Amino acid sequence: MSAIRYELIKTCAQTGARLGRVHTPHGTIDTPTFMPVGTQASVKGMSPEELKSLNAQIILSNTYHLFLRPGHELVREAGGLHKFMNWDRAILTDSGGFQVFSLAEMRKIREEGVEFRSHLNGDKLFLSPEVATEVQNALGSDIMMAFDECPPYPAEYEYVKQSTERTTRWAERCLKAHARPHDQGLFAIVQGGMHKDLRRQSALDLTSLDFPGYAMGGLSVGEPKHLMYEMLEETVPLLPSGKPRYLMGVGSPDALIEGSIRGIDMFDCVLPTRIARNGTAMTSQGRLVVKNAKYTSDFGPLDPECSCYACRNYSRAYIRHLIRADEMFGLRLTSIHNLHFLVHLMEQVREAIREDRLRDFRDEFFEKYGMAHNESGF
Repeated sequence: MSAIRYELIKTCAQTGARLGRVHTPHGTIDTPTFMPVGTQASVKGMSPEELKSLNAQIILSNTYHLFLRPGHELVREAGGLHKFMNWDRAILTDSGGFQVFSLAEMRKIREEGVEFRSHLNGDKLFLSPEVATEVQNALGSDIMMAFDECPPYPAEYEYVKQSTERTTRWAERCLKAHARPHDQGLFAIVQGGMHKDLRRQSALDLTSLDFPGYAMGGLSVGEPKHLMYEMLEETVPLLPSGKPRYLMGVGSPDALIEGSIRGIDMFDCVLPTRIARNGTAMTSQGRLVVKNAKYTSDFGPLDPECSCYACRNYSRAYIRHLIRADEMFGLRLTSIHNLHFLVHLMEQVREAIREDRLRDFRDEFFEKYGMAHNESGF
């Protein structure tokens, strides 16, 4: 029996979006959901207890970074990632493929795997489907990702074709190397760049291998939003309806809503914590750069409609002061707020699906947020 089980509760009559649950060895996830990113076994600036208070049901950690430091054998010795970081809810680990391929000049791809140099100290290292799978087995995540090649945007058709075919071969090798299928679910990653025929072929090839879940990779890599949505519309209908669908690296509010409308169940992105460290807050009225001078004497909350810890207790003026004074507490408050905003947004999306009004919700949200359709506010 698979470690991961998807339960479809209903589809939205307005949009076809899915309301569901993903059952994992460390709890159930209500979907569509946003997953905060804890790259190095920690969501930046946040404790596990704070994440739970936001109602985060699953977080993501990064295989590449944990492979380099502290090393998967140490995490295994600690009893796995859950015990190591004191998080008893679900964890998804990515395969490390995206990070390795983003090294560009520091890596060499061949059929066996990828040779690369550590960004930390320049050491020569090697990741392959088998190594990436072994590392994730040691980490003990609930959901692990197959090792894939993520082509850049833009890229030549022939290169993307070869890359996508290699990703399928690598996915087969990951399945064979997977040592813990009963307590860890392995998801495949659909690639194909911005080419509809390659996306279709990738989806058909990977679904024939019967993974417990499927991700859309190689999107949100610099292409226009409308292209990303076209790729989703082309590919998502080819994925099994009884399994989770994950759109990798997407976290802007507009894309979370549009992705849900196109049948996606799971999202992740570093965006909320990354912009928080620059003093930028996501609010119901759009983006707010709290370090700007006009908030010097503004004693209202970051977002009057928000009930997070930061908005209940602290003013824009105070948070601005903290950030300008390089006080860590200011960055923690904006991080808490942004993560709460996205987790709460997905709760609203789920409620809108339940009530068959997700398109209406999208239109109201965009109007209030000051955004045209398909136009990111970040």
